[in-house]
Amino acid sequence: MTELFESLTLRGTTIPNRVWMSPMCTYSAFSEGPEIGAPNDFHLAHYASRAAGGVGLAVVEATGVLPEGRISPYDLGLWDDSQIPAHRRLAAAIAESGALPGIQLAHAGRKASMERPWLGGGPLAEDEGGWPVAGPSAIAFPGYAEPAEMTLADIAAVVAAWAESARRALAAGYEVVEVHGAHGYLLHSFLSPLSNNRTDSYGGSLENRARIVLEVLDAVRSVWPEDKPVFLRISTTDWVAENPEDGRDAWTLADSIVLSRWASDHGADLIDASSGALVPAKIPHRDDYQTRNAAELKAASGTLVAAVGRISDPAVAQELLTSGSADAVFIGRALLRDASWANNAAAALGARGRFIRQYDYAV
Repeated sequence: MTELFESLTLRGTTIPNRVWMSPMCTYSAFSEGPEIGAPNDFHLAHYASRAAGGVGLAVVEATGVLPEGRISPYDLGLWDDSQIPAHRRLAAAIAESGALPGIQLAHAGRKASMERPWLGGGPLAEDEGGWPVAGPSAIAFPGYAEPAEMTLADIAAVVAAWAESARRALAAGYEVVEVHGAHGYLLHSFLSPLSNNRTDSYGGSLENRARIVLEVLDAVRSVWPEDKPVFLRISTTDWVAENPEDGRDAWTLADSIVLSRWASDHGADLIDASSGALVPAKIPHRDDYQTRNAAELKAASGTLVAAVGRISDPAVAQELLTSGSADAVFIGRALLRDASWANNAAAALGARGRFIRQYDYAV
């Protein structure tokens, strides 16, 4: 048995294998005009090729639920019904290539309004195409613009925007929706006391700091079909508590375990276990720096977990499943290097890949 290439059924949706394409920003959407935020031919080729390469699920990159929630002006968006047709074309291309189409819905919060990484990254001024940013508190990411502290009305509007974007994702044909709660973006910045010093119902206790995440899950679930899964990506740690020289209160693996249980109660079917990016931090160099947290999270929370991070060896990916450390793996950079990583991994493990019909008869 090669567990990596067994199907997984979540609710009424079956994903054909456990090798999934991780959402990775490509900063290649239209930044202005009538097609702003819409997928284009680049996205079509990028995602369809990985789907044809054998992944069971291809999750489209961080897609802004509001224009100001984009990381950069070149991010995808689903804040307007006019963006649905281009997303429908993308979801159909992924499905035609044999994978389930998924999408990650996101709001970048205090880390929004950034330049593309190959142009140096860093915050964009308004006269450079940027915009004012917001977060739970007026605490800036180091070197970035100070965010405006969100009002209760702002929070309610963002929660509602997530639901509306999920409705559009459904209309576009996506089968899985992932809520982005990691990497220092809006929801993660509410979770961590390093970026949230509010004194109202969205700050202070763990329950209060997690409130917006659970409200977003409830909002998404209110429009998402009962038979289709919802994922939640989290950073399992800020990588601050692991540093004995840093005594600040931060987001920890123990907090993530509690949040994962709560998220499950609010309709999340799987936790996508990433880490870090809320603040600059020392991150271990070992290859399992992140997957070991996924394993501990799964064991302690009882939730389904997908591991991600530095997974490039098929044998390692298989071991994560056979050992019970994870229920699936998200592959990132390895898929950028090799669009057929999944099918090549199957061959290496003695399993049969999932070739599209146009290739299957020949190979």
